[in-house]
Amino acid sequence: MTTRRFLIAAGMAAVLAPAGIPSGALAQNAAPVPAPLTAGQKALLDKATAYVQGLGSAKGRFVQTDQRGTRTQGTFYLQRPGKARFAYDPPAGLLVVSNGNNVNIFDSRLKTYESYPLSKTPLNLLLAREVRLDRGVVITDVRPLADGFTIVAQDAKRQALGKISLDFSNSPVGLMGWTVTDIKGGQIRVRLTDFGETSGLDPKLFVLTDPRPKTGRP
Repeated sequence: MTTRRFLIAAGMAAVLAPAGIPSGALAQNAAPVPAPLTAGQKALLDKATAYVQGLGSAKGRFVQTDQRGTRTQGTFYLQRPGKARFAYDPPAGLLVVSNGNNVNIFDSRLKTYESYPLSKTPLNLLLAREVRLDRGVVITDVRPLADGFTIVAQDAKRQALGKISLDFSNSPVGLMGWTVTDIKGGQIRVRLTDFGETSGLDPKLFVLTDPRPKTGRP
């Protein structure tokens, strides 16, 4: 699967270091610098942290837009800690599943299957057992939106290159979506609709093994 195909498929893992990026480019991606936050910004950060930490099982729809303006959509399931599922509507033919350790991606049209460590994707920020936005990530901005606020974060250890902007509503606090910006400035936007807590999600939703016949694998 090409890097661009992976970005479109995952929508949340765009800050993985793409193959073939020269070492000089990595060197230019200097360690992120924390923003000096005001008391109001810190309050919003605390509010978002408490909301994510309190999330258990949730379900909703998503609309994803890539840097070319191509839109795809589907259903999003979340089971904290560690688990999520993005089931793309036809004709996308994509299924993205986090099982708590890895993010697995199956493309039924291209007959490809890929797996990446969850720890190397921004999705880990939402799925960690203990959400600590003051540890492991660097907050580079907290800014208001017309209907909420945005938190911009980068991986402090630079395992994942790039940044993620998480959008939250204000009253009540809720996750509205996110934008992932890769090392080259490309962006993937994900917007959530009808997203809310639920119960009784089937554990099988968060299991994805390579469905291809063994004889047909590369």
